[in-house]
Amino acid sequence: MVQRTGLESDPEAKKKIVNRLRRAHGQLAAVIDAVEDDAHCSQVVQQLSAVSKAVDRAGFLVISSSLRECLADGESTEDDVAKLEKLFVSFS
Repeated sequence: MVQRTGLESDPEAKKKIVNRLRRAHGQLAAVIDAVEDDAHCSQVVQQLSAVSKAVDRAGFLVISSSLRECLADGESTEDDVAKLEKLFVSFS
C-alpha cells in the first residue's frame, strides 16, 4: 500500500498546511537575514522558535489528515496505523 498524505480528500487541510509552510519559509528567511546582519541572539532565537512551531503544526496536520484517511479507507493494516502513530509521537 502506498502511503499518501491523506490530503487528497481534504483540500482545506492541504491549504492550511501549505500556508503554515509558506509562513515558516518566510520566518526562516528572516532568521537567515538576522544572523547575517548580526542581530541580537534573542531576536534570532525568537524567530527560530516561530519557524519550529510553524513546521511542527504543519507536521501535526499532515499526520492527523493521514490518520483520518487511513482509518476511513478501511484498507489500512495495523502496521500502517503503527507507523503513523510513531510519526505523531515523534512530533510531540
